[in-house]
Amino acid sequence: MHQHEKLYHIGLCKADLEGADYAILPGDPGRVEKIAALMENARQIGSNREYTSWLAETRGVRVLVMSTGMGGPSTAIGVEELHMLGVSHLIRVGTCGGMQLQVQAGDLVVVNGAIRQEGTSKEYLPIEFPAIADIDVTIALRQAAKELGLPSHTGVVQCKDSFYGQHDPARMPVSYELENKWQAWIRGGALGSEMETAALYTVSQVLGVQAGAVMLCVWNQEREKAGLDQKETHDTTGAIRTAIRAVEILAGV
Repeated sequence: MHQHEKLYHIGLCKADLEGADYAILPGDPGRVEKIAALMENARQIGSNREYTSWLAETRGVRVLVMSTGMGGPSTAIGVEELHMLGVSHLIRVGTCGGMQLQVQAGDLVVVNGAIRQEGTSKEYLPIEFPAIADIDVTIALRQAAKELGLPSHTGVVQCKDSFYGQHDPARMPVSYELENKWQAWIRGGALGSEMETAALYTVSQVLGVQAGAVMLCVWNQEREKAGLDQKETHDTTGAIRTAIRAVEILAGV
């Protein structure tokens, strides 16, 4: 691939990345600048469709920050094209809803595996193949959260394609399946629910890319159902700082 050949979806070329091996991937394009601003020499290098991209540095390590949009399809495309440009480490920074009572709003969830209740990953590997994080990235994220003194949990999240299928399953014609599986995931110990990590991990596994994820728990509907103290938070700063510190740990700086 030519250094200046722009890829169709993300709108970036190899020259834009200036050799960056690490990428931090929020879903929301509006969160990209916030993440880059917490590092040095931050500047925007691209914006196409749902993919907004900034380049920054932390302790001399170049880091691409690129949004993936919502859901598995756009995440998979982003991962594919970043791999074409030579990026070797991907860390998703996102949000989730808590599923276990001990996961409170404001806590972090370091994701070591994802339930593939979505469609994108099934076009890569049979459903029996697990969607798991890279162990080194996971360890770095756990260490980073600990160093920063942030409350965190490590475990599995559920990934789905339908946001409202989770939040209002009773009105769906397949409510019997959604509600029964939701209880199964909880009984199995799933920590949270979100929409992108299963695709990220499955595609990364196929391509040989090292991937991990850290989530902010925005709120927990199970705590609300149980009548426990419930709050809601959207401050992703802790998750972002955890991802940046994890990059530094992985890079050995």
